[in-house]
Parts: sequence; structure tokens; C-alpha cells
Amino acid sequence: MQIYLFLANGFEEIEAIAPIDVFRRAELKVTTVSVTGDQLVEGAHGVTVAADCLFEELGFEGDFVLFLPGGMPGTLNLDAHEGLKALIRQQSERGQKIAAICAAPSILGKMGILKGKEVICYPGFESYLQGAAVASEDVVKSGSLFTAKGPGVAIDFALKLVEELKGEEVAARVASGMIYNR
Repeated sequence: MQIYLFLANGFEEIEAIAPIDVFRRAELKVTTVSVTGDQLVEGAHGVTVAADCLFEELGFEGDFVLFLPGGMPGTLNLDAHEGLKALIRQQSERGQKIAAICAAPSILGKMGILKGKEVICYPGFESYLQGAAVASEDVVKSGSLFTAKGPGVAIDFALKLVEELKGEEVAARVASGMIYNR
């Protein structure tokens, strides 16, 4: 299963880099996608990452997962990209997997696609989760939607997606290999 992880200037580094690492350990195909028009994207804490490709270079066909890291102003910059929001809407309408962590679930809430879903976000962003039931867990799966609270649970979040896509055994093997106790 292909995972597209979107990067905008100001993304939260842990919420992007840790999942990329976990996904690749699980032998999932993850492609980092810049929405900035430049392959080099600067994170919220000054870490610059070279994205695999630019948004405009991809056709987004077949089954895939959309992954939105949070961070500020990264979330605002993702939210400002109309092509990405059109892709999110299409993914939601098809019932395909969307993963958003930290402030990024606010993008989905403002788009009106969280109605009837149970979700979590970074504390203080709950008012943007329009129509959703706010959960208390750190990582939440609601149908084809996955959300997580913030940087401290980025590995848990990534392992939850690995479990969903490749099974509990693979997720446990990856966690064990990282000496990670979940």
C-alpha cells in the first residue's frame, strides 16, 4: 500500500520523520510530497528535509493512504493548498484511509469531513473538529480515518497504521526491532 506523506514549511519534524522511518522498517512504500513547489521543506524547528517529489508531479491513482503531519505553521500551509484539499475530499468520498496527527485533523474538520467520526488532535484544536466526537485516547481509528494527539505519540500512530496495513505481527516485529514497548 502506498503512503503519501505531505510536507509544508513548518511541519512538525517528529510527526513526519518518525512515521517515515517506521513505515520503511515495515516495508511499506512511503513517498514524501512537498506542497511548497520546492523539494526542500523546512520543519517547524529548523530541520530541512528533501521531499521525494512535488505535489504537482504525482497523479495519485489507485489505493493509497494520505498522511498529514501537524506542526505550525505547517498545518496552516497544508490547509492553504487547494490541490491537497481536493485530494483529501476525494479520498474521504471514496472511503479511503486518511491519517492526521496533532493540528492536522483541524484541516479535515474545517472541510466538514469529520461528521460522525471519533477523532483526537493536539489540545486546543478541538473547536476545528466540526461534527466529530473528540476522543480521549492518544491514537484513534474511526472507520478509514486515523488521528493522533501530537509528537509524543508519533511512533504509536505509525505503528497503528502498520498494524492496519500489514498486520499485528509486522507491527510487533517493527516495534521490537526498535526496542519500542507499546
